[in-house]
Amino acid sequence: MDEGKRVGEVARATGLTVRTLHYYDEIGLLVPSARSDAGYRLYRAADLQRLYRIMRLRRIGMTLDDVKRALDDADWPLETTLGRHLDQLDRQLAATQRLRASLGAVASTVLASAAPSTQDLLTVLEDMTMIDTTVQRRIPGLVYADIEAAYHYLTDVFGLEPGRLDRSDDGIVRHGEVGAGDGVIWLHCVSPQFGLDSPLHTGVETAGLSIMVDDVDAHYLKVKATGADIAYELADMPYGVREYGVRDLEKRLWSFMTALD
Repeated sequence: MDEGKRVGEVARATGLTVRTLHYYDEIGLLVPSARSDAGYRLYRAADLQRLYRIMRLRRIGMTLDDVKRALDDADWPLETTLGRHLDQLDRQLAATQRLRASLGAVASTVLASAAPSTQDLLTVLEDMTMIDTTVQRRIPGLVYADIEAAYHYLTDVFGLEPGRLDRSDDGIVRHGEVGAGDGVIWLHCVSPQFGLDSPLHTGVETAGLSIMVDDVDAHYLKVKATGADIAYELADMPYGVREYGVRDLEKRLWSFMTALD
């Protein structure tokens, strides 16, 4: 009998956080099919199949609501998702193999102390372009001095979707992810090596994010009730949105908005 895997085991295997799996359970996206005698969540094979599809659909940018609708649709069985995943990997592998062959031909020519032909070099450039320009998604990255605190603030106060948290051997969170509608945001640690720092330290910021929400008035009231630092009040803007601004724990400015009718 399939006794199932506990939530911690599933979290470690997938890179998701226990918090994220609990959230999926709360919203009915992934409800474990069993409980242990002590009341712990147990994920069986059917649950893991569903989780595979969730992770796959999230990777292509679908929102949690869209993922749930897709999984509840009889036209989205597991074999369809697996087939599409395999097709995508086959295309990526084929492009990589073509580049490998063209690079090998040029390398052989150079090793023979000859100059590669214009056509050989052009082939390499074409194959590189086919791989390099296959843009699949955008992933903005925000730098935080305390990623774990920022993660909880963004999910608890701003209502962003909880994602993964990766810790180093010393237990400190070095990478985090939160969902924002059709995409994911990476939370990056401060890195002097790459000139990355938080507005908490610099006193300025050079980038911000604008998030579209269903009801900005309700979002504003909820966020303001937490005592968050409102940067500018809710108002109708001349560029067609109703919007307000708020700063997070490290003084980064976020804009939340809803399109005006």
